[in-house]
Amino acid sequence: MKQTLLQEKYPIYILELDKEETSYSSVDEIITYFHQKIESDPVAVLIGEFDHYAHTAALSNGEIDEGITAGKIIVFCFGKKLMTPKMLAVRPRSIGVAEIEGHFVISFLEAPNPVANDLMESWALALKNR
Repeated sequence: MKQTLLQEKYPIYILELDKEETSYSSVDEIITYFHQKIESDPVAVLIGEFDHYAHTAALSNGEIDEGITAGKIIVFCFGKKLMTPKMLAVRPRSIGVAEIEGHFVISFLEAPNPVANDLMESWALALKNR
């Protein structure tokens, strides 16, 4: 898993996963996996899923890189404390799953809560199961 800055300001984590490295064969299967992880967590709550690929493909002026064949986002929240209204700016959490030319790309924005961040990282790394 790599940590990087997207557009020189967004701290993100990225896992590039060859299809041979995982038992999951589609973006939908991986989204279902994350759904199960969220549902089994005592604090996390599922908010929804968004098919970014379908949305962008349906736009008359939508642009998708030719290598991307699927892209969905699962949205959820770990917020068990709301100590300042400013925290609403960095919630909820989301994990993106894309399929690109024979591999998957899992990505998420770094969470302000290190425990939540570590959990999302462990969920993503567990996809590498072969």
